[in-house]
Amino acid sequence: MSAVAKAFANNGVLAQHITGFKPRQAQLEMALEVEQTIAKQQQLIVEAGTGTGKTFAYLIPALQSGKKVIVSTGTKNLQEQLFHKDLPLVKKALKSGYTLALLKGRSNYLCTFRLNENFNSSQDRRHKVGATLDANTLQDLVKVRQWASSTQSGDIGELTNVAEESPIFAKITSTSDNCLGRSCPDYKDCYLVKARERAVEADLVVVNHHLFFADMALKDTGFAELIPNAEVVIFDEAHQISNVASEYFGDSFSTRQILDLASDALQQYRLTLTDVKQLGVAAEKLQTSAADFRMLFPYDPERGNWRQKLVSDHVRSAFAQLHANLKFLYDVLKLCISRNEVIDNCFERASQLLTKYQVMTNVEQLGVSLWYETTRRHVVLHQTPISIADKFSQHISHSDAAWIFTSATLAVNESFEHYCQDLGLHDASQLLLASPFDYLKQSKLLVPRYLPQANDFNRAKALVNIAIPLIKASGGSCFLLFTSYRVMNQVAELLANEVDNTLLVQGQMAKSVLLDTFVNEPESILLATASFWEGVDVRGDKLTCVLIDKLPFSSPDDPLLQAKSEDIKRQGGDPFSQIQLPDAVIALKQGVGRLIRDVSDKGVLAICDSRLVNRPYGQVFLTSLPDMQRTRDINKAVNFLTAIKQSNL
Repeated sequence: MSAVAKAFANNGVLAQHITGFKPRQAQLEMALEVEQTIAKQQQLIVEAGTGTGKTFAYLIPALQSGKKVIVSTGTKNLQEQLFHKDLPLVKKALKSGYTLALLKGRSNYLCTFRLNENFNSSQDRRHKVGATLDANTLQDLVKVRQWASSTQSGDIGELTNVAEESPIFAKITSTSDNCLGRSCPDYKDCYLVKARERAVEADLVVVNHHLFFADMALKDTGFAELIPNAEVVIFDEAHQISNVASEYFGDSFSTRQILDLASDALQQYRLTLTDVKQLGVAAEKLQTSAADFRMLFPYDPERGNWRQKLVSDHVRSAFAQLHANLKFLYDVLKLCISRNEVIDNCFERASQLLTKYQVMTNVEQLGVSLWYETTRRHVVLHQTPISIADKFSQHISHSDAAWIFTSATLAVNESFEHYCQDLGLHDASQLLLASPFDYLKQSKLLVPRYLPQANDFNRAKALVNIAIPLIKASGGSCFLLFTSYRVMNQVAELLANEVDNTLLVQGQMAKSVLLDTFVNEPESILLATASFWEGVDVRGDKLTCVLIDKLPFSSPDDPLLQAKSEDIKRQGGDPFSQIQLPDAVIALKQGVGRLIRDVSDKGVLAICDSRLVNRPYGQVFLTSLPDMQRTRDINKAVNFLTAIKQSNL
């Protein structure tokens, strides 16, 4: 019996250290496969259904391997759980001497140089950033400075008394653009540098996907020494990595980068280079042209095809003006080189932005999607590769590491073909492990009849009519999950007039606050969109009903999807079956996974989309979902919920 098998045995170290631990065949099977993959330095893809216990199944063999390990997760929340809860437990059980490190992206760490530069360096309060802040942000600054005097880690996650969206964070953290690196006067005391040093020295490092691929793409200077040292790389929530990797293997140009550059240059003019009046003029002109460029796009956030947008004379003219003013600032900064480190950094950023600008004007590029997205304040232009399979598979083949990819949702129609094609993982071993939960007994799938089409004006009302009896039967304890904010808000408005339950609507408060309120407030109802379809764990009778408004197909107007579809058509393929359908299946599986989280959980899943039963591709969805009791009769779903509620009394 191997060391891994012994750890999971009835009398093994896990049973000795974890109250209520019971061996699970699927968990052991996964752990043994991970052990073999690490030993042979190969690749493994594992779909481990909810309840398998995949975290322990990869941590045990990883810590017993004696090798340098990187675990990459989908979210910071999962990072925190792994590092502060799961890893200490496994390490204690194994009596392991492994050293551990948690590493986040640079935006999570206080930059003492920027804090001091922005708020301490000038004796003239007219030019201090702090003097221009509104009352709320100024209060946040006071909290930051109090915290900064005592923090050991510099992790801004410790600032729980400052709202996540506070403008103060942009002033006290660095970006890869404005970081001065080794030229920074505070380099030796930099919290980010210290965190990276700990990561380089540690035996096991917990990162997230964005950080991992930023390093792989060598976009985060000074961090690239971490991943080449890894002998084992484990991706948890691995269904996310194709989209994340595409972002880092591409390029971007944003008005935020422009405005940050202009702001830093303007501050240097006011603080130390008052003799260079053209520096202030150039920075202000660039700020104006960036704002003018944003005004050419709708106020509400949108995505679109940049090639098509650039056809507009107004857009092309404003974009050219942005370039002219960026070049003007570049020329002025060039005359100021060596005056100080910040000016030198601004010059380098201006040079890089000019290069990125040229990338975004080359509309004849092949193999990439040129697209844009907007926020209320900014425009971001993207150049994204249509496929990352060649780059990613090449990176893996050149490494001497074992690579493990795991999630509860990787397979489509019980096949990993879609996932392997996306990432170029043609030599990887594959393991498909079903959830140990008894879905036939624990759940019921409702696909309501007579629903209006997705674009029908009456659809929101029809969804409310379905939701009301389910809400009443379950006494609240419902997730209503939507594919668009528009429908979510329509349903919320209508539902408010029909039920007395507390409605918790995404956007009204932070995600963590919404979840805490949902769990702690009886009979509450949560209405949410994409970010709540995954990574949310509510167990027991707190959640007994999940309603999904429709199958989560990507919008056909999505520019990246359009580019991928055109590429597949040129190769004689079918974009719907090769991209749209598999992506929608994975997304639906994530949403469905919110319902049953434990062996004792019970509930109803309502998918309000008749295409699930009257279109041929509906069978692909059904085959990919757990085997549940099915009904089209809402009364049977109501009776199931009523029985659950009565059994919990």
